[in-house]
Amino acid sequence: MGSALEGQHALVTGGGSGIGLASARALAADGAEVTLVGRSAEKLETARASFPAGSVVHVHPADVADEAAVAEAIRAADARRSLTIAVANAGTGDIAPLVATDTARWHNVLATNLDGCMYTFKHAARAIGRAGGGAMCAISSIAGVRTHRFMHAYGVSKAGIDMLVRGAADELGVAGIRVNSVCPGLVDTDIAQGLFGTEAVLADYLDCMPLGRTGVVADIANAVRFLCGPESSWITGVNLSVDGGHHLRRGPNYEPFTRALYGDEITDGRFDNLE
Repeated sequence: MGSALEGQHALVTGGGSGIGLASARALAADGAEVTLVGRSAEKLETARASFPAGSVVHVHPADVADEAAVAEAIRAADARRSLTIAVANAGTGDIAPLVATDTARWHNVLATNLDGCMYTFKHAARAIGRAGGGAMCAISSIAGVRTHRFMHAYGVSKAGIDMLVRGAADELGVAGIRVNSVCPGLVDTDIAQGLFGTEAVLADYLDCMPLGRTGVVADIANAVRFLCGPESSWITGVNLSVDGGHHLRRGPNYEPFTRALYGDEITDGRFDNLE
């Protein structure tokens, strides 16, 4: 393992799989001790077993939408070793036309994505500040940068994360805490398999990417590692797009999903028969 992050302790939410796990591995590869946080204890244990020998990895089951659970996870991690890095990655999504958006599902997305990020930053900043400073990084999305028709809750949550990052960076610099976000495009993860498995949607994504390929988790993890490491010691308040250039064009076309789920009338803006 490398040593650039030796002596550092990183907490990663949503660390049981996908981008969170890849980010934790990238941090551990350079010497950081890591704590994985997620809702499933079983998934966290499987993730911990996947790290190379010599890695120092802890797990703590918690739902990031529950502030008390987030606070306890951070307290327990900090008690083991002073926390110096926090990655707010946990997230969920939903697709629905605005006029058919279910209020409970709207609140679930915002509670997990935006509230969960705020809780992580709020409590991790206290610990990192006591340690003399460090870095926090959120996983945002191209959906917070470019409109995604029919994905309102997710887009709003990610745009909110990016503003939270900028505000936190402005506020916490005095405590020696840098705060940034990574805004991924379409990345090959379990949660994105529906997008990869729908040919018309995947083709539209690729048409919007100057580099002409979708991402892999290492693309995002490498950016997280950079923003949390000493190489970026003069970078804060940045929302870094890592998306093959997708942010230069437009959001994807999700009409195949909304036509299948909600019908042509709503998708085409005909609301006469809405109840």
